Amino acid sequence: MTASARLTSLTRIGFATRGLLYIVIAVLIVRTGRAEDPSGALEYLGKGGGQWLLGIMAAGLVAYGIWRLSDAAFDIERHGSDRKGAMERAGAGVSGIVHLVLAWQAVRLMRGVAASGDGTQEGAQAAMGLPGGWALVMLGGVVLFGLGAVQIVKSVKAGFLRYLDPQIASQLWAQWSGRAGYAARGLVFIISAFFLVRAGLEEQAGEAGGMARVLSWLTSPFDIIIGAGLFGFGVFSLIEARYRRLHDVPVDGIVRRATTLH
Repeated sequence: MTASARLTSLTRIGFATRGLLYIVIAVLIVRTGRAEDPSGALEYLGKGGGQWLLGIMAAGLVAYGIWRLSDAAFDIERHGSDRKGAMERAGAGVSGIVHLVLAWQAVRLMRGVAASGDGTQEGAQAAMGLPGGWALVMLGGVVLFGLGAVQIVKSVKAGFLRYLDPQIASQLWAQWSGRAGYAARGLVFIISAFFLVRAGLEEQAGEAGGMARVLSWLTSPFDIIIGAGLFGFGVFSLIEARYRRLHDVPVDGIVRRATTLH
């Protein structure tokens, strides 16, 4: 098996890991009212499954992150060069970074280091320490709002189905789990963007917050509705792990070119 094929296989584990994290987030908020983000869900799963599960998830998340970053750099999913394609590649790059950070957190958990607090809030705190940090935080909110809007558009147009095997893409359970999932994620991103913009305006990093803050801020029944949508996204991620058509990252070609240069 080539390096490209191995990376693609591990990427499928990454999709499955993402699915498990979102399902855990949804189950916790719906059944217990406990609000978590992917990092908190990762810690929750690690406590139940131990080192071996964390190791598998870390490997999958690393592969998924590299695959997403490769898509941003090389357009391996063939998004195109228009504005829509550029936005999709930018989103892939952000997703790649986020999932590599999750992989790093999984490794830290394996070493016995507990997960830190809200990553969005910590990022806002770091930005506030820089000259003009309030503007950077607001810019982050604007970008996050854009990403949330893209998720909503995906939910409406169901463009995510084009990546699945056609016989699966035609199934209603695949269509509606994806629609519900992207809609819920989009709303979470947009609300989180509002928190970031407010934090920038008030120059108070404590006003920022990610998914866990959003879920705890929502009142019943809206937290349950969003939780159900996130459960749909988790299910759809598991569908992608099995049935998504993945284009290989040209790992072997990149290695050959790098070797030739030396």
